[in-house]
Amino acid sequence: MTQSVDQALEAFSPDLPLTVAYSGGADSSALLLACVKKWPGQVQAVHVNHRLQPAADGFEQHVRGVCANLGVALKVYQVHARNQTGESPEDAARKARYATFKTMASERADKNQAFSLALAQHADDQVETMLLALSRGAGLPGISGMAASSVRDGVHYLRPFLQLASSDIRRWLSNQGVSFIEDPSNADQRFTRNRIRSNITPALQACFAHYRDTFARSAAHAAQAQLVLDDVAAQDLLQVGEPPRIRALQALSEPRRANVLRHWFKKNFQVVPSTAQMTELVRQIRACTTRGHDLDLKIAGGRCQRRGPVLHWYNP
Repeated sequence: MTQSVDQALEAFSPDLPLTVAYSGGADSSALLLACVKKWPGQVQAVHVNHRLQPAADGFEQHVRGVCANLGVALKVYQVHARNQTGESPEDAARKARYATFKTMASERADKNQAFSLALAQHADDQVETMLLALSRGAGLPGISGMAASSVRDGVHYLRPFLQLASSDIRRWLSNQGVSFIEDPSNADQRFTRNRIRSNITPALQACFAHYRDTFARSAAHAAQAQLVLDDVAAQDLLQVGEPPRIRALQALSEPRRANVLRHWFKKNFQVVPSTAQMTELVRQIRACTTRGHDLDLKIAGGRCQRRGPVLHWYNP
């Protein structure tokens, strides 16, 4: 990549005070140190102890020691990130982290304070995220990867390292005299990201030396295309109404019908139908040519039904 840590921070202008998500690993250590140097006294850290491995409490103690040495206020949350049936430990940990960040945002909202959170995800993480999305058959939102700036559940997420390779971050950190944790789970081949990191990205590097840059461009193109689809969906939703009128939906092409329905589900109910569910719903809407035609489908965690001339969704 073309940027260095110093260049990334030079272009980074968050609202202050700033909170840094600090795991104790190399990437978050570099981000915390760089932010503290640039905005002394205006940076705090948050550490989430997932309790997923015996070393977790040792990680927490390391984080506490580093923050004490830097004079950085630290907030620690201990969670039980147990994965459910069919859920990977990685996904369980990620959900626990974001639930913690949502809690922090709620605490700030009670005090009328905004909550900006910096994450140390970098270009290699972005590539892994896109490869995972492709492996799952994701659409444009998945292929878009992670955004440099986004808002979710009251948290303003910031990712200033997305243009940096992991090796560049570690090179910068090695010159700063700050120790960091090497998480042993990063070598565990049971985790999909670790298998990608060990087997796929070295092959990409051998075949395409600038793959991080090209993946970043593809992510940006996908994100831009999704914005266009969102604009079209918002305009179509004005035409079909809320709740959507079946006749108005039938007047749209099937791709636009699916697009506006996804927008409706996400906007009003914060749910995302599966591809199979959306395909069947679009087919059923096409078949609604008589007044007595019934429509009752499982969509996400609820049910979508025909009620007279319109669609309704509810969570039973």
